Amino acid sequence: MKINAALRLIAGIMILLSLLLTYIGGPMWLWFTGFIALNLIQSAFSGWCPMISILRKLGMEE
Repeated sequence: MKINAALRLIAGIMILLSLLLTYIGGPMWLWFTGFIALNLIQSAFSGWCPMISILRKLGMEE
């Protein structure tokens, strides 16, 4: 799997997880969803994403 596909997969899983946690644990988990969204927005403007750095260190190919 390429790094961009892995990044989209991880972002989708994290959003679904945060929605599940909101359903189970309460509305405060929506802050986690907002954090994910803000991270995606900042990476669109800055070109830097922490998860891509992690995936590269794990040996994921471009």
